Amino acid sequence: MNVWEYKVCYVDFRGRISAEGVEFIRQSGEHRTGFVRQYLEALGKEGWEVTGILPLGRSESSYFILKRPQSEAATNEG
Repeated sequence: MNVWEYKVCYVDFRGRISAEGVEFIRQSGEHRTGFVRQYLEALGKEGWEVTGILPLGRSESSYFILKRPQSEAATNEG
């Protein structure tokens, strides 16, 4: 049986990403989608995979839901 761990990220394409109390702010001149892509690529290198996106109404914001297999050490702790 697979055991997963999850991460939920708030993404505001106007220039802010927030995940588990840590915020990332887009730099002046940095392209909006490039900013988000770089963040997602960094998470991908850590084994995270986007499994869902929940757009927030008519705003430019969404919640991104990610998952990755839970490490064996974390599984044994629970």
